[in-house]
Amino acid sequence: MESKLFTPVTFGPLTLRNRTIRSAAFESMCPGNAPSDMLLDYHRSVAAGGIGMTTVAYAAVTQSGLSFDRQLWMRPEIIPGLRRLTDAIHAEGAAAGIQLGHCGNMSHKSICGCMPVGASSGFNLYSPTFVRGLRADELPEMARAYGRSVNLAREAGFDSVEIHAGHGYLISQFLSPSTNHRKDEFGGSLQNRMRFMDMVMEEVMKAAGSDMAVLVKMNMRDGFRGGMELDETMQVARRLEQSGAHALVLSGGFVSKAPMYVMRGEMPIRSMTHYMTCWWLKYGVRMVGKWMIPSVPFKEAYFLEDALKFRAALKIPLVYVGGLVSRDKIDEVLDDGFEAVQMARALLNEPGFVNRMRAEENARCNCRHSNYCIARMYSIEMACHQHLKEELPSCLKREIEKIEAKG
Repeated sequence: MESKLFTPVTFGPLTLRNRTIRSAAFESMCPGNAPSDMLLDYHRSVAAGGIGMTTVAYAAVTQSGLSFDRQLWMRPEIIPGLRRLTDAIHAEGAAAGIQLGHCGNMSHKSICGCMPVGASSGFNLYSPTFVRGLRADELPEMARAYGRSVNLAREAGFDSVEIHAGHGYLISQFLSPSTNHRKDEFGGSLQNRMRFMDMVMEEVMKAAGSDMAVLVKMNMRDGFRGGMELDETMQVARRLEQSGAHALVLSGGFVSKAPMYVMRGEMPIRSMTHYMTCWWLKYGVRMVGKWMIPSVPFKEAYFLEDALKFRAALKIPLVYVGGLVSRDKIDEVLDDGFEAVQMARALLNEPGFVNRMRAEENARCNCRHSNYCIARMYSIEMACHQHLKEELPSCLKREIEKIEAKG
């Protein structure tokens, strides 16, 4: 069977040159919540490496939606910088996407400028912080913030937006019974828990109009007991299909409760704490990190079994993400009926991986799944340990080698 990989694919008004997308893995390259030359250079390198579309990660639709001080915050002042970025991506022949979201309870007042807000009031141990549940009368304005961000994305030259409705961020916090304890019309039944998502999608589709593609990243499972499972998430997918979304990106996991369900493998705790500047957080995570972030075995295409159930039940275009490191497996996924594939760690390891797959039928990237890139992402820019200019301390080298030997 001839490979579909290098054939065009269309999502709404957007046609990509091939079926590969750089997934919206957080780059941590936006000091001051604004795009940097480092962010531009990275996405340009991925575009030059042959990708169909590269997605800028995790842009907050409001200041209250910021998780990190090195994260994008969508506002008019950053549009010129984003326009430079999208011009650079387009010059290499790729499309430019941007992921829009709100972190909900995953923040601190020092970062987001207020007490963190979420679907329900309470205490988020993962941050750790107290959280204020959003009032019902605040939700329409929050939904409008997503729509405004779509318009800003268009102004900045992006071809598509990816709405983040998974991984335990704000929309996901409304959807999941684990984080939604509301007693009003936005809590209780799944129909009620989907109301905020419905409001967001109405604003997003209105703003997207006829010239912006809209993808939505959603969970197939939350990845822990008490979270959403396939019976409910399938209904969420059908609702998103009805809302007019052009494609769904099928993922899973909660960064606050099951982070390695999202990424798989083991978190290198010593590497993670090495870059932290807050002394009490550094030592706290070093003491309890293995307990808070339990490992989940990695295997190639680890979400495929669940994703195939969505493929069988839905007509909407579906994008597969999760553990793709070889052309053989990518071809298999595309032959299973998925319209496109997303990758992140493979492209951090090798920005030109797509071009190499064009040249080599058995191409496989050299990512060895130590997750060092993710460990440092919480403090400084995401980077692969195989391509660092600086020498790693011997204790970090030993940790990485130990984790990679298990894989």
